[in-house]
Amino acid sequence: MRISYKPYLLPTLIFSFMFLSCKSNAESETIITAEQVGAIATPDRIVPIDGAPFEIPQLKRPAFPDFTVSIEEKGAKTDSPITSIINHTIEEVSQKGGGTVIIPKGKWKSGRIILKSNVNLHLAEGSEIEFPGNTEDYLPAVFTRHEGIEIMGAGSFIYANGEDNIAVTGKGIIYGPSLDAEIRQRPNGNTVVEKDILDNAPVEKRVFDGMDGRGFYKPKTISPINCTNVLIEGITMERSTFWNVCPIYCENVIIRGITVNSIGIPSGDGIDIESCKNVLIEYCTLNCGDDCFTLKAGRAEDGLRVGKPTENVVIRYSLAQQGHGGVTCGSETAGGVKNIYIHDCVFDGTQIGIRFKTRRNRAGGVNDALYERIRMINVGEAFKWDLLGSKRYVGELAERYPPRAINKLTPTIKDIHIKNFIVESAEKILSVNGIPEIPCSNVLIENGKINSKKLIGALNDVDGFTFRNLNIYAEDNKINILDGRNILFDDVTFAVPHGEILTNIKGDKSQNIIIQNGESRTECSLEKPIKVEKLSQALPKSRK
Repeated sequence: MRISYKPYLLPTLIFSFMFLSCKSNAESETIITAEQVGAIATPDRIVPIDGAPFEIPQLKRPAFPDFTVSIEEKGAKTDSPITSIINHTIEEVSQKGGGTVIIPKGKWKSGRIILKSNVNLHLAEGSEIEFPGNTEDYLPAVFTRHEGIEIMGAGSFIYANGEDNIAVTGKGIIYGPSLDAEIRQRPNGNTVVEKDILDNAPVEKRVFDGMDGRGFYKPKTISPINCTNVLIEGITMERSTFWNVCPIYCENVIIRGITVNSIGIPSGDGIDIESCKNVLIEYCTLNCGDDCFTLKAGRAEDGLRVGKPTENVVIRYSLAQQGHGGVTCGSETAGGVKNIYIHDCVFDGTQIGIRFKTRRNRAGGVNDALYERIRMINVGEAFKWDLLGSKRYVGELAERYPPRAINKLTPTIKDIHIKNFIVESAEKILSVNGIPEIPCSNVLIENGKINSKKLIGALNDVDGFTFRNLNIYAEDNKINILDGRNILFDDVTFAVPHGEILTNIKGDKSQNIIIQNGESRTECSLEKPIKVEKLSQALPKSRK
């Protein structure tokens, strides 16, 4: 197919070249830099939440009585496990009205720690606590959620259920078991979790404790469930077995100043927010074996049964380095992920910057998300919508055609706004692989500067996608569109090779694809190179 121009709409199509250095332009200085974010930049004070396009309370640290107990006072020694001592101490402090339980400097070993109301578990600077690597160490099974489905299982190294006013704080380090530990050799279920678990089975019968031939799901690092007023601050996590910080069904959560290192750990997500309300994440530094900051809300039938969204989430002043996605919504979306505000963050080295994931059978969706003042450096892809998945996990549902009937499990991704950003360096700007029966809709990407090797890999199955006021420098000149409609490039400056853009438009539903600069406007209906009339004759040496 070739692009045809309607001459009465556009006598001449003009794109001007303006490649602006990300560090020399005054406007760029308002976009935060890596030195200003992450754990190393954490201030003592939590400043008020400002600019969120939804109502969220001003979250404050939970307060604890002055009562303080060190586990050494209770007989803990570094040469033997402290499990019973620390859990007894936490219970005792909670029963007395609350306070702080201190793990002092030293190398400690413990089984599952269970937090109780009004207790701050404080890991003093210089403390290191290592958790065990045998399945038996995580008995009895506790109520938790694994990848969006409720089960009885290992839970987490530090666990709480139904508690109020709890915290894990300090400058200490939490270690998972050695890399050759028994639980690391176990598969993460038999297939995918929704196939392992019958959705009509009572939760108390969904036992995955690894005993008597039953399956086993690896423990998270910190995962409170059904808790209110939660604080996780300052600590470092290393060598996890699965996701690191994962509050589930919690309300009023603050996660700040933490560091996660889980590179090389399968499913080693940094922070996963699951079906929580009113969450503030700030000044965190994540290097992960999977996604860095992740927002989830339950999977498939079981997620619909629970019906709890993730809502009112602010992520700010944080640094994602190695990892699959900087901020990822999904892929578990059944309860809905909504009212999301991410600002003043840096993604430096992630495979993807801003990522949306779901599948045809995941239900729910993502809506009302605002991203602003984001800087990306050396990312694989700046923006990605991956809504079909792969056959390995969802079978034939990963096949784009034929379109399926819309039902309660069909997710919707819509109302996404990304503005005021810089992509210093990327392999690819963007790809969208939507769901044909419910296209990705109402997306606005505006006011940004992008430096990328490749242009737009795919705009597939979208309906309502606007690019506005962007300066794009790319070593590639291809834009691929399949069944994309109502796509607008408005005041977008392209600097591309050969002074032309190659548009590959396919699909009977592709229509209303508009490129406009000021009063100039053209409708692209077929494939034909678009000449760029004002274009630098040579690529910068650094990009040749």
